[in-house]
Amino acid sequence: MKTDNYTKEQKYFRAQKKVEELKKYYIHLSVYIVVNIFISVKKIVRNVGNGETFQEAFFDFGTFAIWFFWGIGLVFHTFKVFGFDFFLGKNWEERKIKEHMDNQTRYDGNR
Repeated sequence: MKTDNYTKEQKYFRAQKKVEELKKYYIHLSVYIVVNIFISVKKIVRNVGNGETFQEAFFDFGTFAIWFFWGIGLVFHTFKVFGFDFFLGKNWEERKIKEHMDNQTRYDGNR
């Protein structure tokens, strides 16, 4: 009976920790979007004010550099929170191992 309570407490603690990680991730994502929109709009307005056309200002590398570099950090945060299953799907690794084993079996059978 005591082990059941301990297991429930462990499950609750792990679930609570996972929810905290998700909350931090969604805050990070929200800040990423809001701050980058603000910075991009500010840079575009400044560049247009300096005589550039809207297209020149919009497609300037500086407009998207922070999106790109901060985005790299966001991708790593995504992997940390959701794991590789988020991008590769469940059981991806096992499917690939089976696929390579099947290919190896075919290769060995053709000798």
